[in-house]
Formats: sequence, C-alpha cells, structure tokens
Amino acid sequence: MSNIPAFPAMRFDLAEREHGMSLRDYFAAKALQGLMHNYHPCEFLEDKNYLEDISMASYQIANAMMKARDA
Repeated sequence: MSNIPAFPAMRFDLAEREHGMSLRDYFAAKALQGLMHNYHPCEFLEDKNYLEDISMASYQIANAMMKARDA
C-alpha cells in the first residue's frame, strides 16, 4: 500500500488526493537525507547519472521500509 498518507488527516471533507505526501514518499525523503549526509552538492551535480541513481536508491530503501512495515 504505497498510498498510505504520511500525516493522515482526520477531516472527512478532504478530497482523495488532498492528504499530502504518501508514507512511501516520506520514507524516500528520509532515506535521501541519509544518503546525502556526507556529500557536498558540487561533488555530484555534474554527474547526471548520480542524481538518478541516488533518487532510485532512496525509493528502493523506501520500498523495503514499506515491505518491512507490513511484515
């Protein structure tokens, strides 16, 4: 279930897509923070593949976290 809201609202008048970021996106953002902790932006901005790779890695970590959460 990748559509679980990270910060669920208890209001019933919200539309289906108005619940903010998903829990998966939240996990990916946190994973990205950890992965980027030791890098200065100038070190990787020239490498376009690196940006895609680290973004994909963040979501792979988030997917694993979602899976572990369901276990």
